[in-house]
Amino acid sequence: MTIAFRSKILWLASTALVAWTPAAQAQQSTGGSSAAAARAGDEDRHDDDVVVTAQKRTQNLIDVPQSISVVSGEVLEQRHATSLIDYAALVPGLSIQQQNAGESRIILRGINTGGASPTVAVYIDDTPFGSSTSQTNAAHLAGDIDPFDVERIEVLRGPQGTLYGANSLGGLLKYVTTAPKFDRLSVRAQAGVETVDGGGTGWSGNGVVNVPLSDTLAIRASGFYRETPGYIDSVGIPATNINHSASYGGRASLLFKPSDKFSIRLTAIAQNIRAHGRDTVDVDPATLTPITADPFTGAPGKGLLRYQTLPEGNRVDYRLYSGTLEYDFGLATLTSVTSYATLRQHEDIDATPLLGDISPFYGASTPYGTDEPSNISQKKFAQEIRLTSPKSDSFEWLIGGYYTREPGQIYQLYRPFNPATGAFLPEAGTIPQDLLGPGVPAAPFPFTHFLTAELDSTYKEFAGFGSATWHVTHAFDITGGVRYSHNEQHTTQSLGGGFVVVQGADGTLIGNSSEGVWTWSVSPRYQFNDRVAVYARVAKGYRPGGPNLVPPGAPADYPAQFRADTLISYETGVRAETADRTFGIDASVYYLDWKNTQITTTFQTSIGPVTADGNGEGAKSYGGEVTATLRPIHGFVVVGSVAYNHSELKGNILVGGSDGDQLPYAPHWNASVSADYDWALSGRVNAFAGASITAVSDRPADFDAAYQGTFGHRLILDGYATVDLRAGIEMKPFTVSIYARNLTNSGGQTYAGPYGGSYAGLIDVAMIRPRTIGLTAGFEF
Repeated sequence: MTIAFRSKILWLASTALVAWTPAAQAQQSTGGSSAAAARAGDEDRHDDDVVVTAQKRTQNLIDVPQSISVVSGEVLEQRHATSLIDYAALVPGLSIQQQNAGESRIILRGINTGGASPTVAVYIDDTPFGSSTSQTNAAHLAGDIDPFDVERIEVLRGPQGTLYGANSLGGLLKYVTTAPKFDRLSVRAQAGVETVDGGGTGWSGNGVVNVPLSDTLAIRASGFYRETPGYIDSVGIPATNINHSASYGGRASLLFKPSDKFSIRLTAIAQNIRAHGRDTVDVDPATLTPITADPFTGAPGKGLLRYQTLPEGNRVDYRLYSGTLEYDFGLATLTSVTSYATLRQHEDIDATPLLGDISPFYGASTPYGTDEPSNISQKKFAQEIRLTSPKSDSFEWLIGGYYTREPGQIYQLYRPFNPATGAFLPEAGTIPQDLLGPGVPAAPFPFTHFLTAELDSTYKEFAGFGSATWHVTHAFDITGGVRYSHNEQHTTQSLGGGFVVVQGADGTLIGNSSEGVWTWSVSPRYQFNDRVAVYARVAKGYRPGGPNLVPPGAPADYPAQFRADTLISYETGVRAETADRTFGIDASVYYLDWKNTQITTTFQTSIGPVTADGNGEGAKSYGGEVTATLRPIHGFVVVGSVAYNHSELKGNILVGGSDGDQLPYAPHWNASVSADYDWALSGRVNAFAGASITAVSDRPADFDAAYQGTFGHRLILDGYATVDLRAGIEMKPFTVSIYARNLTNSGGQTYAGPYGGSYAGLIDVAMIRPRTIGLTAGFEF
C-alpha cells in the first residue's frame, strides 16, 4: 500500500466519506375489485377524479403543462410494489441505482454523473425529504418510503426549480399520502407470504384504520412490517441468504377542519430499514459473470455468491413530523407547511480491499482486515408559506417563501479484524519506526484508533418564489414562474488515528461557501377540447454547490468551493384521449442542457493525490416518452410505454469520463406493456388477472478510471427484460391474490461497484430479485 494510494483513500473517506458506496387520487373501481380496476401507469386518464398537485394547487392532469406520471396506490398494491426499485418500471424515464436496501439513487431522463449530491428531489405531500447537500451522501440515501396507504405517487420529469427549489434539476418524486376522512369508520388489513428462487421465505403484514372523531376531526393511522427474503450466499465466511432485510414503520395523521375555509393537518411518519447483508454478488470484471466458487480456495458454492470475511449490514431510519395549515381568505388561500425530519444510517463495510493489509501499523505478522462502521445523520427543519389565488378563468397566481436549516454529520471508525475468523482485534497499537515519516519523533508512535473521520456540516437556504397562469382565451394559457434561492454552508472535518499521523494529515479543516441562484419556467398550453391538449415548457433547475476542505500542501488551483450546476429543459408534449375513453396517449419530447456539471476531480498535494468536488463543462440529454392506454372492452385495460434517452458528457473528467460518454445508469431505452382484466363471477364475487413485461437496454456504470485503464472500455451492464403475473378474487369484504415477479428468472444487473473495491480483483454487482412467488389476503370494512 503506497503512500499515494493511502492518501487518496483517506481523502475519499474523509471528504466524501464512504465514497465507494454508490444512492392520481385513488382511481375508482368501475367494476368490482378496486385493485383489479386500477390502471397501471394510467397517467393520461382524464376524468375528474384524476387530480395532481404538481403546481402546488389541485388540478386535473390535462391542465398541467409539463411531463408527469401518476401511479395510484391501488396500482402499487396490485403490482406488489413496495420500494423505489419495484415501481420504477411503471414510470417512463425513471431509473433507480440501488445496491442495498435503504440505499438508492433516483435518476430521471439520464441526469446523473455520480457523486454524492442528488439530482431528483423527494417530497412527502408538501414536505421536502432528504438532505439538500452532498456533505451527507444525500444522493445515495433517497427516501425509499413504503407506499402502503399512499394515495398516489407523482413523478414530475424535468427541472422543478421554480416551485420545488434545490436538487430538482432532474425532476421530482412526490408521495401523496391518504388524508383522514370524515365520512365513515374504515378498517383495512392485509397479510402475505412470498418465496424467492434459490433463497428464503418472507412475509408481510399491514393495516390502516380511519376514525372520524366528529364532523370536523378525523384521524388515520397505518402500520406495516415486511420481511424480505435473501437469496445470496457468502463464501469466505460461509452463510446463506445473507441479504435478507426487514422494513417496518407507520404513519399517523390528524385532520381538523372546522369549516370549508380553515384546516390543520398534523402528520408523523416513522420507518426503519434493516438490511442484514448487501444485495450484491461478486462477478468477473471482464465478463460480469457471477462467481461459482470461493475465489481463493476454489471451494464450490451454490447459487449467487459473495465473498466476505466480515458480516456487513445497513440500518436506515426515517422520521418526519409535519403540520399544514390552510386558511381561505377569499381573495387568496394561505398555506403554511412546517416540518422536521431526520434520516440516520449505520452501515458496516469491509474496507479491506481498498486499504489492504494494515497489520504493519500494529507490528503484526498476520494480515489484518479493516472494518468501517459508518454513521450518517441528516436533520432538516423546513418552513414554507405561500398565498394562492382562487381558481379563475382569467388569471391565477401563487407567491411564497421557503427556509430550511439542515445540520448533518458523517462519522467513520476504521478498526482492525481477523480476516480468517471475522473477529475484531484491539484498536490501540503502536506504529513501528520504519513506517513513520519525516518530522515524526524517533520513538514508535502509540495510537488509540487506526483511523477516525468526522465531517460536520450545516446547510441553510432562503428562497422566494412565485408563479402565475394567464388564461389568454378559454383554450390558450401561459404559466410562468421565478425563484431566487440563497444558501450558506459550513463544514468541519476532523481526522485522527495512527493512519493520518503517517499521512501527515492529522487535524481539523474548515470550509465555507455562499451562493445565490435564479431559476424560472415558462409553459404555454393549448387545449383543443376537454380531452386534447398540447403544451411546451422551458424551465431551469439547479443543484447547490458547496465548500471543499483544502488539505495541507494543496496547489494554488485547489477549489475552496464548487459551484451550483444548472439545467435548462426544452420540452413539448401532448395529452389526448377519445371521447369514449377507449384510447389515450401521453407523449413528450425534450432537450436538456446541463451546465457546470458537478464532478469528482483529483489534485496532487504534498500528502499525495486528493479528491475534491468540482465543476465540469456540462452534459446534454435528449429524448422522449410515450404512454398509450387502450380500453377495448369493459374491465380490460392495456397500457404500454416507451422512453428513449440519449445523454452525453461534455469534456473529459479525471475519474474516467470522456467527451461524448453516455451518462452513468442512463439507458437509451426502457419500455413496458401491461394488460389487466377484471370481471364478475357472481353477484358479490369478482376476479382479476394481469401480466406485465418490462425491458431496459444496456447501461454504463459509474465513471471508473481504474476499470477503463485496465480493460480499455467502460463497464457496461447488459439490458434485460422481466415478466410479471398476477391474479386474484374479491369476495367482499375479502380479497385473495397470487403473483409471480420476474417469472423468467432474468439475471438483470442494476449496479456495479468500483474496480478495486472487492476481493481477488472482482467487482460487486447488484441484480434484480430472482423469481418471486407470493400470496396475499386482506379485508376491508
